[in-house]
Amino acid sequence: MVYRDIMPIERKSVRQSVSLPARVARRVKSLAQASKASTSRVIADLIESGLDARDEEKKRFFELAERLSRSRDPEERKRIKEELARMTFGE
Repeated sequence: MVYRDIMPIERKSVRQSVSLPARVARRVKSLAQASKASTSRVIADLIESGLDARDEEKKRFFELAERLSRSRDPEERKRIKEELARMTFGE
């Protein structure tokens, strides 16, 4: 089976119940009112954005790891190792 780089967007919705902290729920409701969208749409958009951000972070991590394996410059290797450590363990 061959997968393309871009997976087709799934249009079928799945009903999912989640509990949100009150502070988060207020912020979501405020965003929904400001954009004249439903809270469900805002939650779905935020989740998609978060998933995309996580995918980008993972991609960045592997790009840095590849650069580290190719680099011969000790200073660059040190900078890359520090960046990878920040990404892995936080600041």
